[in-house]
Amino acid sequence: MQPKKEIYLAGGCFWGVESYVKNIFGVLETETGYANGTTENPTYEEVCFSYTGHAEAVKVVYDPSVITLRYLLELFFKIIDPTTENRQGYDVGEQYRTGIYYTDTADKAIISLVTDEIRAAYRDPTVTENLPLDNYYTAEDYHQRYLDANPTGYCHIDYQTIIDVKQYIVDPYFYEFDREKAESVLTESEKYIAFSCGTEPPFQNAYDDYFEKGLYVDKTSGEPLFLSADKFDAGCGWPAFSKPIAPDVVRYLEDDSFHMHRVEVRSRVSDIHLGHVFDDGPPEMGGRRFCINSAVLDFIPLNEMSDAGYAKFTKFIT
Repeated sequence: MQPKKEIYLAGGCFWGVESYVKNIFGVLETETGYANGTTENPTYEEVCFSYTGHAEAVKVVYDPSVITLRYLLELFFKIIDPTTENRQGYDVGEQYRTGIYYTDTADKAIISLVTDEIRAAYRDPTVTENLPLDNYYTAEDYHQRYLDANPTGYCHIDYQTIIDVKQYIVDPYFYEFDREKAESVLTESEKYIAFSCGTEPPFQNAYDDYFEKGLYVDKTSGEPLFLSADKFDAGCGWPAFSKPIAPDVVRYLEDDSFHMHRVEVRSRVSDIHLGHVFDDGPPEMGGRRFCINSAVLDFIPLNEMSDAGYAKFTKFIT
């Protein structure tokens, strides 16, 4: 494991931000506190009512071998409105401003990259701070993991959003796609499927009737796509999965080819054609059937995953 890293995130009331961030895969520790103010060792009451200049912030310690700072920040921006100054949800005041505070100067460029991308997505100006951490003071004990102790307590972040972030377990920035390299290793039939939306013959492919424990990855980028635990025998002639390993590793396109209306599934990093998704999967597994071409997948057996660089996903193989 690489050395731990830390970042400090301010996004309104720190109860909800902490509860959300601690559920992100790769985050090791969280702590609520007060950051970048003008007074030493402030109390919560002072931060709220005495103009201390502090922001309610969450100290985030994460494993950079599991999640990049860039992806962590992209997930953070899912829960804040970066266009509102000194306000998030119903909470108003300087302590509720949004900000990203770093202790490693190398992080400033990454934060700038993400905030620039976020700025381009909004019509109104964005005001999220990108500053070095000048000071930080740990909040009172009752503010730590507050929503765990008070599950019906106030939170400006939707509870389902806090739960859903657990699904975002695959960081896209660990995987790369090189079209020229991919074309050099794929067969002609594999290239046709991947780049021209082809389909391999049913019942005549590698993983239709294959149920060993392991991980299915994009053959061209190496990005994890499906778990063996989510594979089932649909009797259709192609590998069938109830869901991808994480909701954002695939994207969907309407497909009206061949006088049919279907939903095409493409890989996030490489954008290659994977197959289609249908609503006729087993109800007990969610009701969806991801019908995927074996030709665009590589299978990594459970006992080889660590050596192949996928050790962090072994916990999801059952």
